[in-house]
Amino acid sequence: MLRHKLIHPQISAILAAAGHHSTVLIADGNYPAASKRGPRAELISLNLMPGVPTCNQVLEAVLSAVPVEAVNTMETETSGPYALDGDPPVWDDYRQTIKDGGLAVELQPLDKWKFYEAVSTEDHVLTIQTADQQRYANILLTIGVRMD
Repeated sequence: MLRHKLIHPQISAILAAAGHHSTVLIADGNYPAASKRGPRAELISLNLMPGVPTCNQVLEAVLSAVPVEAVNTMETETSGPYALDGDPPVWDDYRQTIKDGGLAVELQPLDKWKFYEAVSTEDHVLTIQTADQQRYANILLTIGVRMD
C-alpha cells in the first residue's frame, strides 16, 4: 500500500520509471494533449467532467510522490481574447501547493510556443489530462533528484 497521496497505478508506474530531468505535464481541459507532447510520453486522461479533477489537485498528488526541481507554467497573453491582467488565480493555488509540499521552487512562466517546445522533447514522459477549466492552468514539472 502506498503512503503518499498518489494512488493511480499507471501514473505511479510512469513516475517510478522517470529519472532526473524527465518532465511531467499536468494539462488543463483545453490543452491539445493528443498532439502536443513528447514522442514517448504517455497520456493519461483523468478528465471526468468539467472541473474534475483540477490541475492543482493532480499537482498535490504528484508532488507527494516525486522530487521536483523546476515548475513551468504557460505565460499569459497580454492582448487578445485570452489576455489577463497579471497572473491567473490558479498560479496562487500552485504556489501554495508547492509551499505546502515543502519545495523551494518558483513558478517559471514560458512563452506559449516555448512551453509547447518544452513539452515536445524526449524528456517528456507523461501528460496527465485534467478537466480544469481555468485559463493558463497547464503546469510542467521537471523531476529532480532523490536526496535521502
